[in-house]
Amino acid sequence: MRLAFIGLGVMGAPMAGHLAAAGHTVSVFNRSPEKARAWAAAHAGTAAATPAEAAQGAELVALCVGADPDVRGLVPQILPVLAPGGILIDHTTTSAELARAMAALAAASGHSFLDAPVSGGQAGAEAGRLTVMCGGDPDAFARAEPVIASYARAIRLMGGPGAGQLTKMVNQIAIA
Repeated sequence: MRLAFIGLGVMGAPMAGHLAAAGHTVSVFNRSPEKARAWAAAHAGTAAATPAEAAQGAELVALCVGADPDVRGLVPQILPVLAPGGILIDHTTTSAELARAMAALAAASGHSFLDAPVSGGQAGAEAGRLTVMCGGDPDAFARAEPVIASYARAIRLMGGPGAGQLTKMVNQIAIA
């Protein structure tokens, strides 16, 4: 499957690495181009100059960036270049409100959006043992789940758009 991964921080870089190790063709983008080039060299992937270049023709694009404004800025760049019926998975911990808005935007362009925050930290990302709490369309989830399984030990669809973010919030409150 042709994939793109946007955001190669302490979580994103190992997650994208597991996708490449699983045999997927992965194009990556990071705000720091040197991180993307180093990742591409280590994993036989492609470093893109822009998020849209990374996502061009991808069947699935995963985001793992900083916060709501980052996601809000990236999604409009990615949706126009996704393969028909493509899926955008957001692993960023954001607001449920943003997840619902991005899901509506994706649906309006013929694509799917899954809010899918993760738990497990850097060690879990490196070991491919994250827990992923998803919100979104069940059909899109069923198509994305085998891909997410490359870096996760537990993946659950919690409900419609925003449900993944709400579950992550409850998880964080319970941990605190």
